[in-house]
Order: sequence, then C-alpha cells, then structure tokens
Amino acid sequence: MLSNYLKIAFRNLWRNKTYSAINLFGLAFGIATCLLITFYVIDELSYDRFLGHADRAYRINTDINFGGSETHTAASAAPMGPALAQAYPDIEAAARIRDQAPGMIRKGTEKIQERSVYADSTLFDVLGLTVLAGNSKTALNQPHTVVITRRMALKYFDTPEAVGKTLILNENVPYKVTGVIEDLPRTSHLNADLYFSMLDHADSKENSWLSHNYSTYLLLKPGVSPQQVEGQIRQLFLKHGGPMIQQWLGKNVAELEAGGSYVRYTLLPVPDIHLHSNRVDEMNPSGNIQYVYIFSAIAIFILFIACINFMNLATARSAHRAKEVGVRKVLGSASAHLIGQFLTESILLSFMACSISLLLVELALPAFNQLADKQLSLNFIRDWYLLPFLLTFALFVGVLAGSYPAFYLSSFEPAKVLKGKLTAGMRSGWLRSSLVVFQFFASVFLIICTLAIHRQLNFIQQKQVGFDREQVLMLDGVYGPQVQALKNEILRIPGVQSGTVTGYLPTPSWRGNDSFFPEGEITPERAVQMQTWYVDPDYMKTMGLQLLAGRNFSNQMATDSSAVILNETAAKLFGYTSPTGRKIAEIEDPQTGRTRQLNVIGVVKNFNYESLRENVGALCLLLNAKPAGYATFRLKTQQLPETVAKIEQTWQRVLPGQPFRAQFMDEAFDSIYRSEQRVGKVFLSFAITAIVIACLGLFGLAAYSAEQRTKEIGVRKVLGATELQLVALLSSDFVRLIGIAFLIAVPIAWYVMDQWLEGFAYRSSLSIWIFVGAGAASLCIALLTISSQAIRAAAMNPVKSLKSE
Repeated sequence: MLSNYLKIAFRNLWRNKTYSAINLFGLAFGIATCLLITFYVIDELSYDRFLGHADRAYRINTDINFGGSETHTAASAAPMGPALAQAYPDIEAAARIRDQAPGMIRKGTEKIQERSVYADSTLFDVLGLTVLAGNSKTALNQPHTVVITRRMALKYFDTPEAVGKTLILNENVPYKVTGVIEDLPRTSHLNADLYFSMLDHADSKENSWLSHNYSTYLLLKPGVSPQQVEGQIRQLFLKHGGPMIQQWLGKNVAELEAGGSYVRYTLLPVPDIHLHSNRVDEMNPSGNIQYVYIFSAIAIFILFIACINFMNLATARSAHRAKEVGVRKVLGSASAHLIGQFLTESILLSFMACSISLLLVELALPAFNQLADKQLSLNFIRDWYLLPFLLTFALFVGVLAGSYPAFYLSSFEPAKVLKGKLTAGMRSGWLRSSLVVFQFFASVFLIICTLAIHRQLNFIQQKQVGFDREQVLMLDGVYGPQVQALKNEILRIPGVQSGTVTGYLPTPSWRGNDSFFPEGEITPERAVQMQTWYVDPDYMKTMGLQLLAGRNFSNQMATDSSAVILNETAAKLFGYTSPTGRKIAEIEDPQTGRTRQLNVIGVVKNFNYESLRENVGALCLLLNAKPAGYATFRLKTQQLPETVAKIEQTWQRVLPGQPFRAQFMDEAFDSIYRSEQRVGKVFLSFAITAIVIACLGLFGLAAYSAEQRTKEIGVRKVLGATELQLVALLSSDFVRLIGIAFLIAVPIAWYVMDQWLEGFAYRSSLSIWIFVGAGAASLCIALLTISSQAIRAAAMNPVKSLKSE
C-alpha cells in the first residue's frame, strides 16, 4: 500500500511541475528560515551551560538607591566573597574577578594586547572550568602568578605544557604561569584569556563594604536555595557595612531604608547572566531574552505561513483532482485510503523540502552569522541530535501542512464531483480565508516592527548628543611617561586640530558613581551620586563640549587640582542656581568619613555620555594629574586617510612595538546600538521571507478562486462586465482579508513596539505613517501577486467558460 502511495505521489508531483516546484521551494524556504532562527535561539540559550558547576554557581548582583540615584551593578564589595565563604557552611566556595588587569604582553620585540582579569584561585573550582595543567586550588595563591588558556599557551610558548614558564608584561614585570585552562567557548559571559593573581591588585585586600567593584561568584552546596543565601548576605552586610554607614552618615541602615535609600543583594544563576542581566560592570556585552522570545515567535510565524502556503496551494489544485477522488470513491476507495494518499504526498514533499532547506541553511549561514554576529555551523557529527530532530520535524510539518488538504479532498461527494458541482468561491472557504488573514497579519506585523526599529535607530544617529563625535580618533592603550610626548608629537601633524589624554570618553565603558554633598550638608538626603571623570584642559575643546558658566581648567592655576566642573544635571541636584564659586564635598574614605572640598569653577552643558536608553545623569569633571587611557584627537575633514597614516607613523616612532589600536568615536558610539541594528536587519530579512512565502500562498489561492468562478466570470462578461470590473471583483475578497489582517496587526504591533521603545529615554514617536506604509506595502505586494491570475481569468473567452458542463 505504501509503495503504491509513493508511486502515485511521485507521478502527481511530476505531472504538475510548476505547482510542485512552487510548493516545494516555498516550504523549503520557510523551514530553512525556521531552522536558522532555531539555531540562533539554541546558541543564545547555551551560554555558560558548559560550566561544570552551572547548576550551583551564582553571581552576586547589587542594587543601590542613594541620594535619589539608582545603580544596578554586577559587582559587590571586595571582602564580600571571602567573608561569605568563611561565615556560612551553605557556601562551598567563593571567588572574585576584577577587570583592571594589565593586558599588554611582550613577545620578543612585539607587544600584544590580551584580554585579562585579576582573579582568585578559587574561581576555577567555583565555575567548574576545565584545568589542563597546574593545581587549580593554589595556582593564584602567590603574587606575580598567572593562569592562561590553552590558546595563550600555544601562542606564547608553542605548547600547552606552559606551567612554570614566564610571561613578560609591557612594564617588564615577569609573571609565572601556574596553570593552563581549556579555552572558553564563545558562549560564555567570561572573555578573558589571562587570569592574574588577585594578590597583585592593591584594592583586593581593602575592608570597605561600601565600594562595589568586584564580580563575586558563589558555589552553593547541593540543595541550598539562593533565597536562603541572599538572607545570609544581608546579615553579613548589616554586620560589617552597617557600622561603616553609621560612622559615615550618622544613621543606621534601618533609618536609611526608611528614607528610601537601600543596598540590596541578589543571586543570579551564572547561566542566566547572558540573557537576563544588562547591568553596570558586565564582563561581556549581554544578550536579551526578549529578542529570544521575539525570534522564537517569528520562527513559529514563518513555519505556519509556509504550512498555510502549502495548504492553499494544495486546495487550489483541488478541482484538478476532484474527478480523481470521485472515480476512486466510486471504485470503492475508502476515505482513509484517500487521506493516506494525500498525507503521503504531503509528507514526501515535506521530506524533500527539508532536504532542500538544509542546503539553503548551509548557503545562508555565512550571511546569517554576519548579520546576527554568531558563529553557527551545520555539523551532524557534533550535533548528533540534529538528524533525528529534522526527521521528526519533517514528519510533523508534513502532517501539519497536509492534514487540511487531505481531509478536504477526501470529503468530496462522488456524484457532485463527477457532475462538476463543487462548492466554489472564497465565501465558502472560511478556513482558507482565516489562513490568509493570519499570513498577512504576520507580514504586516513584521513590516511595522522593522520600520519602527529603523526609525528609532535613525533618530539615535541624528540626535544632538551634546558633543561632536565626528572626525574624532581614539587611540587605545596609552600609558606611562610617553603619553604626553605622544600627544605633543601628534599635535604637530597638520591635519590634527586638537587632542586630549584621558580614560573617560562618552563611549561604551563602565564607570562607577561616587557620593558628593553640598558643603556642610553631609546627610543622606543631600547626597548626589555622580560619575567622576578625570580630564585635561584640552578635553572640552576636543570633545566639542559647551561651557555654560564659569571657566575651563588651566594648567597655569595650581588651585585647579581641587577644582570641579559640573554638568547641568549635577548643578540642579545640588540645588545651585549659580554654582560657580560654590563648594561641594566628596567622601574620600567611607570608613573614616574623611572628605575633601572641591571648588566649582564651571558648568558644562549636558551631553549623552551613556546610551540614549538613559537620561543624562549627574557628572563632574576633575583635572587629571596623571593622564592615561585614551589619546583622542579631533581631525580635519580634508585628507583624513593621510592624517591617520601619519598618526600611526608617529605612534610607532614614540611607542615602538606597541600595537596601534585606533577607532573613530562615531563608530564606538554606534556600537552601543549594535544589537538593535542587528535586530532591525534580522527583522527586515524575516519580514521579506514572510511576505514572499505568503505571496506564494496568495498566488495559489487566487488561482483557486479564479478557477472556481470561471462560469460566473463568463456570465458576467456576456452581460457586459469589463475586464477591469472583473479584476476588481476577483481582487475585492483578498483586499478585504488583507484589510482585516491589517486591523488586527496594527494594535498588536503598536503595543510591542511601544514596549520596546520604553527602554529608551530618548525615543522617536510611532508615527501613523509607519502603519500606513506597512499596510500600503502589504496591499501593493498582494495586488501584484493576485493581478496575474485575476487578469488571466478576466481575459478568458466566455464561450470557452460556458460551453463545458
């Protein structure tokens, strides 16, 4: 029986080559798109699942509200981790990471910048990292020791057996390699290749419970709940941090919390860091669980659209197979046999489509990886589960896509079929109409989302952010005594207008907040949380900042070492109507309450130094006594490549062997929104895919409708209807369905995009033209698809339409 089903199925597919090809490639295109999204979602969900203790490893997150300013950080206090591990038996081990480690390594005469952190030796056991050589428990227990990845061992020593060898830092400081760990996969929130001993970081031994600068990880014992440990963290903070707060502010923690201030600690499972955390001081750029949900929904949408397309194309051919069904029934075929025949054809087509989809996926993966910033690959040996999954997937799609045509075709009554009396027209096909509505609902929804995302990204790129980021070149990794010499040499280049040296730029970077108070009012109610940037006198000119009041820093004035320039937000929070000449106090040591007085010499116009998702926060500029970090220069627009080449030559002359790393500031600014840019491009690709597949289904349904109304069209032509009127008649039903899809899609798309835009402090509006444009685009595409069938039916000779019975 099965062989007979397959034989007939192949014959039918071969007989209707055009129909089969459209159906086959439409389904293959939809399955390929669904598979690509599935690979993307699986990759996003796999972050940090490789860790040996992924089920018991947690990171401490900190939420602080003080002085009306909220901070959500992935860091905690330096003594927090060790004290927890010592005080509570529920915690098996604790480890800290600090990301300010030296990363410039010497290799012969070459200097190479590597990704590095300071870490406790317990880190490898807490996270369950694979240690290839060395003792993980003691590898970093001595100063000037380092644990490296296998990749670094091969790079610097040409062998993974690197324990006992020495790495030389740029400052000619030797570090002994005491351990080698397996390379971390890309799907990890950690991004370091060098782990230096935490003992080499001076602040790691400090006992301040009010400064939060260390990523702290805990390994809980089996069966211990994170909520239980969160309570223990609070107890420990009250024991050690409470007295510091009392000494600092003269109030205890309960009194602070009664006034709305608080310090709260929560535990986040390490595998959730990538998708569920976007805090200050993240080790790596985070993903977004919302995008995983959205892309998963889009995958389901596109798969359904492809299946709907199959259903519509199958039923569009029903008239050609109606007599076959009638003859089979007259000759004794049961409905079950007919259903089996049609399901066999559907499943066969699905397996063929899945096979083609694998080829399409292989061809599309390079472009998709570039689009989504992934490194996905199709590997049946590594991903052994893929083949059985695809076989099951093909069977499921075949049954899903073929069920409706199978039951629909097998239900024909032989007498009516053989007389040619099939029920015709769109009005009777409520299910097919519903499917078309769903298809175009998905298409309109994706078009609206794509237009809204691109409008917001354009808004961001064109918004005045308070500084001039055009033609500003940033040189990274400038430290030591040569920095001023480098700046002076580059300023002599004709194409360079101005330059500054600072580690603080309005580009993606982590910076902490410090507490300041109006002079003589050191109380929690008057506290102002501000970012503190150390700059030189040329900073404002190079960045294009606007001074609203007072003056800039000057190297000629010794008193400027205790001077400060506030931004507008900070001046407002201090309550100063005329800030210049006033004083503010900074807490230098929270443990002793020691303060220093700063003279306000100016106010700078607010500029967006963070993402446009955030309002401009309080900021102050201080004169940097030892500039370091970035050498940044404003260049003239003429002969830009030549100027950059001369800057690189100067760099190599002043800093021989040190890698030249340069980036324009507008590129760094745009990188803040790289994930949104990727999402916009992916949305556009998926919207085009959905429309193409939907139009294939619409093409089939238009052919079906025209075929079923052949006699009606003939009668209307005989009675004087013009071809234009007939085209309008045949198109009206589809236009009505697309209108219904548009009305359903608009409020849902508006809600989804409005929620997405809520994440931006500075946002574009959801203009009515976005919705009108999406509807018009969908309608035009649909009408172009329908028109070929409608015009063909309207142009048919009525004599041929009416003579057959």
